[in-house]
Amino acid sequence: MEHQEWATVVEAATRAPSIHNTQPWRFAATADRLDVSLDRDRALPVLDPTGRQQVISCGIAVEFAVVALAAAGRVSEVELLPDADDQDHLATIRVIADIEPTAEDRELAAAIDRRQTVRDPFQRRPVPVELLDRLQAEAGAFGCWFKPVTRSEEEVATVFLIDRAEELEQGDPAYLAELRSWVRTDPTAVDGVPVDAVPSGDPHQRPSNWSIRDFVVGTREHAAAQPADPGAPPPEVERPVVVLMGTDGDDRHAWVQSGRALARVLLQATVAGVAASPLTQALDWPATRSRMRTRLSLVGHPQMLLRMGYPAEGSTPARSGRRPVEDVLTRAPAD
Repeated sequence: MEHQEWATVVEAATRAPSIHNTQPWRFAATADRLDVSLDRDRALPVLDPTGRQQVISCGIAVEFAVVALAAAGRVSEVELLPDADDQDHLATIRVIADIEPTAEDRELAAAIDRRQTVRDPFQRRPVPVELLDRLQAEAGAFGCWFKPVTRSEEEVATVFLIDRAEELEQGDPAYLAELRSWVRTDPTAVDGVPVDAVPSGDPHQRPSNWSIRDFVVGTREHAAAQPADPGAPPPEVERPVVVLMGTDGDDRHAWVQSGRALARVLLQATVAGVAASPLTQALDWPATRSRMRTRLSLVGHPQMLLRMGYPAEGSTPARSGRRPVEDVLTRAPAD
């Protein structure tokens, strides 16, 4: 493949979501190979000291590249952690044959650009069980389990752990400083979380049983509360589908694979008109992540918690910026 062809593939790969939109990846291309590595210069030492969430983010980028290649008529194979002396070299994608892309190949590739993280409330419209079953099969192909949180005791435990983790994070000055360093007010910013993509209201006051991450904690001006109308009906409580994804192991290999599985889940959901946003607070802290395994009797390690649903009609979430391809793609030395 020519370098420009790889640039097109990498452009699609960089549309992958990443924790705080840090885009912690580097790519190097030869004629038939694309190497994907973790960029430690974009680390989150407070939120993600082991790099687990950033490695998952890179795994999503790996699979987005595979999807883009398939739509371009290229069969590829992925080798994980190909260099025992360089654990940051997460994957090598090799082009092994040409194919005629299928309609699904093209559909999934088109979904890469349409996929958005939606933090606003979802419609009350239920996500079909058939779609959840299909997403479970997609995740299973990568050795990941996909578990909708449906039982009331599981929901109560998970909500409690999310709220507890959010409380711990908001009480940590180092976490708040790191969080604020990745929130962007400039609409032309090429990384970070655009403030326009964050709901303006306090997420803890939203009528929902699931708390999203508060990216602007402590910076809102709170108006005086208005007395409630005793005759008004209670606000509708948002009840999105929440799914937990995980792996049997908990090492770099498992993290990359869970990212690849998450990529397929997000793209298939996008094709079906379903959006998602992460609820990862309870997985940020080792203590709450460990308690989740115990409270939900999980066999394995939770890697991602997602809320899923249909976006409100006419909603247009702000698009997060992306670094230019030339900043993340270099030529690799030939084998």
